[in-house]
Amino acid sequence: MTKQIIAAMAMLVAAQAAVAGGSVTLKKPVTFNEDADIAKSVLTECKLEEQLPEAIVSSAKDNGLVVDVSSEATTAGPGRVLELEIYEAVADGNAFMGHHKSMAVKGKLYEGGEVVGSFKDRRISMGGAFGQFKGNCSVLERITKEIGNDVGTWLKEPTKNAKLGDLE
Repeated sequence: MTKQIIAAMAMLVAAQAAVAGGSVTLKKPVTFNEDADIAKSVLTECKLEEQLPEAIVSSAKDNGLVVDVSSEATTAGPGRVLELEIYEAVADGNAFMGHHKSMAVKGKLYEGGEVVGSFKDRRISMGGAFGQFKGNCSVLERITKEIGNDVGTWLKEPTKNAKLGDLE
């Protein structure tokens, strides 16, 4: 009986180590490209830099991965670190002419200071059902969740120079 308990505990420790070894730290904050022409209202009101990490963490969890968010993460250190940059966020249109919203993100996955994966992701939305009743931020939030799903799935099998979302 004690041998069985010891064996079960050893398997549990090994499983935890395997999960920890597969974990990723998402570098916080997610930055906006300094050359991107993004409307001030989008930058101040939509909080995309906060929503994107939440969407990635949720999607990664659904895919059996552990993603932590940390402002202390460094790409030069040990472990796997994901660094993201939002390089486009468009909020054109209105209820009468129709919406045209899009967001584009690029990311690099580092392991032990070396780039082991990279991607660009872009999603576009015309607002969806009842889009004329939605504001800029609510449509961009939906796009952010889609990008989070793309990145969370990509993290299962990261590759270099991947094209995700509407770039596929």
